[in-house]
Amino acid sequence: MKRVVVLCMLCLVGFSALFAEGQRQTQKAQQIRIGIAKIVQHEALDACEQGIQDELKNRGVNAVFDLQNANGDVNTAAQIANKFKSDRVTVAVGIATPIAVALANTIQDIPIVFSTVTDPVAAGLVTSLERGQGNVTGLSDAVPTGDHIALFKEIAGIKTLGYIYTSSEANSIASLQLVEEACKSQGIALITQAISLSSELRQACEALVNRVDGVYLTTDNTVYSALPALLQVFNAARKPVFSSDVTSVYSGGALIASGFNYYKAGLATGAIIADILAGKKPAEIPVKFLTDPSESDLLFDLDAAERCGITIPQRYLDQATYLFKGGQLITK
Repeated sequence: MKRVVVLCMLCLVGFSALFAEGQRQTQKAQQIRIGIAKIVQHEALDACEQGIQDELKNRGVNAVFDLQNANGDVNTAAQIANKFKSDRVTVAVGIATPIAVALANTIQDIPIVFSTVTDPVAAGLVTSLERGQGNVTGLSDAVPTGDHIALFKEIAGIKTLGYIYTSSEANSIASLQLVEEACKSQGIALITQAISLSSELRQACEALVNRVDGVYLTTDNTVYSALPALLQVFNAARKPVFSSDVTSVYSGGALIASGFNYYKAGLATGAIIADILAGKKPAEIPVKFLTDPSESDLLFDLDAAERCGITIPQRYLDQATYLFKGGQLITK
C-alpha cells in the first residue's frame, strides 16, 4: 500500500513539473519580445532606441526588449538578424540602413520595422513609400538637404563645401546624390571624401579641411560614431560644420544643426510597432516621415560662430530650438 502511495505521489510530482514547464513554455510563447538592433552606438541612434521603448511602455505594452548593437560591422548585423529569427521575436526592429537590410534579408515570417533609413526604396526594403513591403515597413530619416545647404551658404558664405560619406552604406550614397544636386543648384563647388570605417574619419578630415569653406554632415552613422574627431579638426581650423543631426552636437562644435529629433523618431517608430501588435500588417502601413515642425530641431552654436568669425542673423536665432553659448546648451 505504501508503495502505491509513493508511486502516486511521484506521478503527481512528475505531472506537476510537466504542467509547470508547459505553462512556462506557453507564457514564453505569448510574451511580447521586441528585438531592437542598431548598426552602431551614437547619441542619435541611442535616442531613437530609447524612444521606441518609451512609446511602447507609454501605450501599456508589456514587452521584453532585446537590445543589440552591430558595432558598425555588417557581419555582426547578419548574426543579430539570425538571432532574432531563431529567438522568434514578436517584432524585429532595425535602426539604420545596414541593420534593417540584414533583418529583411534574413527574416521573412516576422514583422520587421526599420527606423532612420534615409532611402528605404534604394535600400531595397520597400518598393514604394506608399505602403510596406511584405513583412517590412518603417520610418525614414530623409532630411531637406537642399534647404540645409542653402542656409549654410547664406549664413557661412560657403563657396566650396566638404562632404564625407561612407562608401559602403546605401544611406550615404543616396545622401551624396542629394548633396551633389543641392550644390549644383546653389552654385557651390563640392569636394568629397569617402571612408569605410570610423577610424578613417580623422584622416579624411585632415585631407579635406584646408580645401573647403565648411563641411556638411548628413545622417551617416559611421561619421557620427566618430564625430568628435571631425569636430576637433574643423574647429581647430576655424571652419564651420553643419550637422543634419541635432542630438549629436548638444555638446557644441557645429555652427548649425538642423534635423528631426531622434527621440521623437523613436516614438514614431514605437507607434508603428504598436499598430502591428494591434493586428495591422506591415504591408498595410506606409513609410512614415517626420514632417511636423514640432518633430524637428534647430541649433546654433554661438561659440562656433565667434570662432569662425560668422554672424548669425537674428531672425534665424529667433527660430532656434537650442542655442549653444559659453559652453552651455540653452533650450529656448
